[in-house]
Amino acid sequence: MGAMSSADVTFLPGRTGIAVERAEGVHLVTPDGRRIIDGAGGAIVANIGHGRHEVAEAARHSLDRIGYVVPPFATPERERLIERLVTSWLPPGLDRVALVSGGSESTDAAIRIAHLHHSAQGRPQRTKVVSLLPSYHGMTLTTIAASGHAARRRGLETMLPDWPQVPLQLDPSRPALGYDQGDAAAHAAALDAAIVAAGPDTVAAFIAEPVGGAASGAAVPPPGYWPAVLEVCRRHGVLVIADEVMCGFGRTGTRCAVDHEGVVPDLLVGGKGLGGGYAPIGGVYASSAVAEPIAASGLDVMFFTFSSSNAACAVADTVLRIMEDEHLVERVAPMGERLQRGLREALGDHPNVAQVRGRGLLVGVELVADRETLAPFPVERHLAYDVTQAALARGLWVYPAGSGRPQDCLLFGPPFTISEAEVDTMVEITAAALADVTGVR
Repeated sequence: MGAMSSADVTFLPGRTGIAVERAEGVHLVTPDGRRIIDGAGGAIVANIGHGRHEVAEAARHSLDRIGYVVPPFATPERERLIERLVTSWLPPGLDRVALVSGGSESTDAAIRIAHLHHSAQGRPQRTKVVSLLPSYHGMTLTTIAASGHAARRRGLETMLPDWPQVPLQLDPSRPALGYDQGDAAAHAAALDAAIVAAGPDTVAAFIAEPVGGAASGAAVPPPGYWPAVLEVCRRHGVLVIADEVMCGFGRTGTRCAVDHEGVVPDLLVGGKGLGGGYAPIGGVYASSAVAEPIAASGLDVMFFTFSSSNAACAVADTVLRIMEDEHLVERVAPMGERLQRGLREALGDHPNVAQVRGRGLLVGVELVADRETLAPFPVERHLAYDVTQAALARGLWVYPAGSGRPQDCLLFGPPFTISEAEVDTMVEITAAALADVTGVR
């Protein structure tokens, strides 16, 4: 069999990716030696940079000693990771940890746990999950049902329960499009209305990303949002799930994204950055108040076969230790500010750029056909994908995102090790790629 060419690597019908031979630092390297800045950290995954030998050595040492053991069994690697998570990374009170193989498993398990929590206390009718529109929470049927992502729901609609969704306003200067982003009380009132309309005694949980990802292009809710929605959910007996699969583990400049608001949800989920791209791993982190009724009832929170893989736990523990030792989370805010400032200076007056937004090193650029009306490009135009392809040709990978409004976004999430010069290069390439596609310079 011959070598695979880049034309064989597809991620969208009719559109091609690239072949990657190796990755070093913040760069992807193609078989012909071309170096591409990994401006999206893959899919907002890589945080400590590529090619860290100490991570590979941790995995090797683990595999030398232990291959597979069932997830409920304790191993030194699992115990070290859980201790580090509870003592150093998670909000206080989230001391029950269930490790899984990735983000979709994390959110799927969290929704199951929320329902089991209610069932264990005689409320099995609480089956609904309220989410935001737009949003994205994973690719299992349950997590797609809890997602407001039109493209990823398409073709599956008849299999999905009709769960309530609440619109998230993206731009405070355009109140006609929805609730003013600057008004946390309006968001809380919308959530309250959705829960009441659904029937509070039928709602198990509310799930939201503290900073939006693949669906909303790094939308940031207004200050006070999380305390306000927590109060609404507490009043109705609804559990709160914070989905930090994309925005967690330092990505926004704090160890957990909910730390910006100083709140503790009932359940928090995280993946992606937990393993830094070196191993598939995620987790569900719950309070004792959520977990204890389930345990007391004898109901079973079944594990996935490869949950808490021993080697993955060794990798994740090493990734978190590196972030601690090298103070990488502390680099995120200033680098993110530099990236946003550069993008605003380069693209702020572009007629096809509606907004630059985000928090830390999770930054989005929303693209539109008309910035005055916010009219989108035709769906079949796939504008964001075309811009990412143009950026690839110039030496930058950025993640195409968006669903509904916003339809087309560029999502940035580079490794925390990125330099100022590399941030500036990302901005220059993005501006040039957008000009290549739109013809506006």
